[in-house]
Amino acid sequence: MAGAAGLAAADAVRAQAGSRNYRPSLLVDIHGVPILASRLRAETNYVFQYPYAATPCFLLRLPKPVRSPATLRRENGTRYEWAGGVGPDRTIVAFSAICAHKLAYPTKEVSFIRYQRDRSSTSSGAVIHCCADHSVYDPLEGARVVSGPAPQPLAAIVLEHEAATDHLTATGTVGAEQFDAFFAKYEFKLAVDYGGRARRPVEATTVVRELSQYCRNTIQC
Repeated sequence: MAGAAGLAAADAVRAQAGSRNYRPSLLVDIHGVPILASRLRAETNYVFQYPYAATPCFLLRLPKPVRSPATLRRENGTRYEWAGGVGPDRTIVAFSAICAHKLAYPTKEVSFIRYQRDRSSTSSGAVIHCCADHSVYDPLEGARVVSGPAPQPLAAIVLEHEAATDHLTATGTVGAEQFDAFFAKYEFKLAVDYGGRARRPVEATTVVRELSQYCRNTIQC
């Protein structure tokens, strides 16, 4: 009983902090070989699915370390803490790739949302930019909204880095999830693309690909 009470208390603390645990999933390449954190290319868009088969996420190696946590706010006003980067130099972060405004996301055909390294006429560089509605997020600050209509940050994906192997494992989310609204809005398309697997939890491994290999066209803005 004491153990159950302890687990319940821990769950309450996590809920208050804004985190939610899912099945741990090791990040691997298309051959099933674990991704090495130190081998990720800086400022390159990588995509993987988590925590469900149809919910895409960005994996990024940022141009500088993120050692300090950030306090963020959901649309309903509640706050949560984002822990910062992981990996050998604390530059690796992951976020849901579902825009917090109208739920644009990378598909096999096109992606309106991406990490943008360079400055453009519509936003500064080193941001996640959704060209569908010009919502701009700062990945160095937990995907905090910089500009545009998005009402809250992107949900962050919790990553664990194992120093001995240099492997990365996704273990949960932090912040405001969009998954229920996403599945409701795109029910027909997801049924076509995934059959009945769209809401299936990811397996013990999840495949990481570059965005350019994941979808045919990436919109620039």
